[in-house]
Amino acid sequence: MASPAEPTRPGMAFTPDVDIFENERKITLLADMPGVAPDDVKIDLKDNVLSISGEVRPFDEKDEADVLIEFEIGRYYRQFNLSEVVDQNKIEAKLEDGVLRLTLPKAEKAIPRQITVAAG
Repeated sequence: MASPAEPTRPGMAFTPDVDIFENERKITLLADMPGVAPDDVKIDLKDNVLSISGEVRPFDEKDEADVLIEFEIGRYYRQFNLSEVVDQNKIEAKLEDGVLRLTLPKAEKAIPRQITVAAG
């Protein structure tokens, strides 16, 4: 489902860990992207490939000197191939507490339904 990303610019590149859940109406994708602000997340969809990326920026405060830096600065990047099951026009995204939540609604034709049988 995912393909590896090759860095094309200097700096650290991270592959976010993801969890994917599915029910009859939607697929939910959770991607861990700690340190990324909502304005630094980019989501692209082209040729059925969903790409997510996010930039972790340095914590620069005036009048402060670095004592210990363990948090890595760099870029998250991951891609997913989408099938015709996903209604690509209705994808929603939300970033909260370092977790990007993508809601991928299923197309109506992919949602299971029951057919009522009429008598006589």
